[in-house]
Amino acid sequence: CHVVFSSKNLDPQANYYRSNGFSVRLVKDVEGETTNTENGHEYVDIGLSVKWATCIVGATKPEEYGDHFAWGETEPKDYYDYSTYKWCNGSYTTLTKYNHSSSYGTVDNKTTLDLSDDAARANWGGNWRMPTHEEQEELRTQCSWTWTTQNGVNGYTVTGPNGNSIFLPAAGFRDHRDDSSLNYAGSDGRYRSSSLDTYYPYYVFTLYFDSDKVDWCGSSRYVGLSVRPVCQ
Repeated sequence: CHVVFSSKNLDPQANYYRSNGFSVRLVKDVEGETTNTENGHEYVDIGLSVKWATCIVGATKPEEYGDHFAWGETEPKDYYDYSTYKWCNGSYTTLTKYNHSSSYGTVDNKTTLDLSDDAARANWGGNWRMPTHEEQEELRTQCSWTWTTQNGVNGYTVTGPNGNSIFLPAAGFRDHRDDSSLNYAGSDGRYRSSSLDTYYPYYVFTLYFDSDKVDWCGSSRYVGLSVRPVCQ
């Protein structure tokens, strides 16, 4: 059975030989569909307290590396160092915002990013934001992590309690020690949270993984890392 039409008529049950060549318009099943959108960007409900975006900020596909951001900055840049970092006067001991110790600059006791300094909100708008340390910990401990390759890119398929999943590429990082070129792409991933380190205000809680483990590291605020947004 075929659908045949012209500018003058439509025949939804036309019969032709199986050997004839015709166009094919694809369809897909919508039952079990897992992706939805918030302000034009897709997310997946994987059964946690927040919905996780399908892509990194700056990417259009789950496996793309996207952009890298210093903590509290909303645009990628060419050189990642304290000399170019927005919230200090040239070093980690002269912080001008987000600081709970007088040994490291101006104290304001802020420990979570303001939305005005949140790369997810600034670039995607809507209700998007960077995840907190607690939300990343939920992702780390309540999901199954499988190291895999998606479209030629290494990373983890992260499957939530409800069976839905996201892909986190091993997108590496950028800092001044290698002239801000991309380091360790394909072998490790470092994803920013919005939460300042409890002890050292020049560090930020960071979700870290490689092919052997999924853990935490304290990353310097100036380093360019990946941002995977969340929304409610």
